[in-house]
Amino acid sequence: MANLAFTQPFRAIATASVMMSIGFLAAACQETTPPTAPQGSSPSPGTSAPAGGTTQGLKLGSLLPATGDLASIGQPMLAAVPLLVDTVNKCGGVNGAPVTLVPNVDDETDPTKGAEGMTKLAEVDRVAGVVGSFASSVSSAAVPIAVRNKVVLISPGSTSPVFTERAKKGEFGGYWARTAPPDTYQAQALAKLASEKGFKKAATLVINNDYGVGFEKEFVQAFKKLGGTITNEAKPTRYDPKATTFATEVQAAFGGKPDAVAAILYVDTGSLVLKSAFEQGLSKGVQVMLTDGMYSPDAPQQVGKTSDGQFILSGAIGTVPGANGKSLDALTKLWKERQGRDISAFVPHSWDAAALLVLAAQAAKTNTGEGIRSKLKDVANAPGKEVTDVCEGLELLRKGEDINYQGASGDVDIDDNGDVIGSYDVWNVKQDGGLSITGKVSPAIAK
Repeated sequence: MANLAFTQPFRAIATASVMMSIGFLAAACQETTPPTAPQGSSPSPGTSAPAGGTTQGLKLGSLLPATGDLASIGQPMLAAVPLLVDTVNKCGGVNGAPVTLVPNVDDETDPTKGAEGMTKLAEVDRVAGVVGSFASSVSSAAVPIAVRNKVVLISPGSTSPVFTERAKKGEFGGYWARTAPPDTYQAQALAKLASEKGFKKAATLVINNDYGVGFEKEFVQAFKKLGGTITNEAKPTRYDPKATTFATEVQAAFGGKPDAVAAILYVDTGSLVLKSAFEQGLSKGVQVMLTDGMYSPDAPQQVGKTSDGQFILSGAIGTVPGANGKSLDALTKLWKERQGRDISAFVPHSWDAAALLVLAAQAAKTNTGEGIRSKLKDVANAPGKEVTDVCEGLELLRKGEDINYQGASGDVDIDDNGDVIGSYDVWNVKQDGGLSITGKVSPAIAK
């Protein structure tokens, strides 16, 4: 692939627990936190700060998983936001001042923790914008808090179609967007991949949350329209993300002798699910099809090996939102220089989420969430001069010109529901346990 191969290494009350997480992550991200950006604090007694922002410089935060079910995918994303802020501060900041980045709040891939973290960022730190979260269930818990406090929340990875439905109902008021496309499209892409592989019968096995159930619904519809049959359609198989044993679930999904199982999982629990299927002898001869929730170099190791030393997950295939944006090459080079490793999945989406926040604030000439919301689509979409460099975009905006930001993940054209349409990479698990990008697949868009 010429673009991106994501294959290598790639409660006291809420504040108390959140601050412990923040202390850890602040140290972890020390090298990439912008040295020129002052670390913000809550307003002192007798002063006031507007909802969704401060009277000083632009203040941003992130709400991403350093621990929990999605930690192995989330951790590389943690460095993308400070890298963007560092880049911006080196070329003049936003609205004449450096951007302040509050250390990442670890949502632990848990909706309760995510709501606590969003409350801290919005009501204590008084940020104007947040990059997060990754898990759809966490973003679902966080977004009402962001909207209430007029903070713009841009997710680099929450892909549940539920957000589109809620946006259409007017729940978000423009304070929500995402740089990863909704699973309406990825589910169609996975269904198309299954059809192209010649599979006629498929089962679904999904984590019981917004991400899993939303994906399941779209996959079933698309696969049936392509001529396939869902063996467990009458009684979908969904597992509790807090469970530790999954014998009943894997029997229900694999027992109907499908050609393939579309397994919509998260890494930690998903590894246990797939290991259980193997140990019960149910996965033999069945193609395991995965998605972005399992796209982690740790997954094959976590699922484990057979008695003869082979990776159980070897031969599994899947889809993941790809990155094909015009600024991808530049970000890939910068990432390699600063991080000393290959770029990984959702890093471009995290970079673009942060970029849109700073560009919209500059376009609005104000450091508030209300300002960012008012200009978000303007900087993301045409008309305007296409720019791939965030610093060039900021300079043009300072001069009063219009821009159309072309991101690393894609063109990030944001619609009225906060959605983008993306591309999808096809990946597989190799014999040595590595992950390999093998091609691309477009959404089926079945009629």
